[in-house]
Amino acid sequence: MLNGFEIRTTPYDHPDAVKLNDQVQLEYVQRYEGDGDATPLDPAMFAPPNGTYLLVYDAAGVPVASGGWRAMDHNPLGHTDGDAELKRMYVVPEARGLGLARLLLTELEASARDAGRIRMALETGDKQPEAIALYRSAGYTPCAKFGHYRDYDSSRCYAKTLGAERG
Repeated sequence: MLNGFEIRTTPYDHPDAVKLNDQVQLEYVQRYEGDGDATPLDPAMFAPPNGTYLLVYDAAGVPVASGGWRAMDHNPLGHTDGDAELKRMYVVPEARGLGLARLLLTELEASARDAGRIRMALETGDKQPEAIALYRSAGYTPCAKFGHYRDYDSSRCYAKTLGAERG
């Protein structure tokens, strides 16, 4: 536990993960005035050692944040060998501003590094300035577009080389 919060490795299809995923999809619909994220995802993509999905729980045992990574290698969608693609980073509105996204991001980077991944890559959108600010402040830099939304003008892709040391 850290400041009353606990990070747990959880299957992507766990009911708590599904609940937070549904919430982030609603946020995407609102921000982008249309559909949620249509990137094809399978729970098996987040199963160790080829991925990890984490949930953050508050002291009352309520899930308040989620995020995961999946191993990706060179493919037609623009990934690079050794990539860990960050997916479904989300913090419920009531828990924002507490540093949970940064804490979760640090844990996900460590997990990917421990699994032998070389680079953490992510795609977000231009209507998510808070996410962009977090990633840039954590050392992510713009990279070539990849993934399901690579041809969208609103898509923003970032990457960070995973160093040898945690944190």
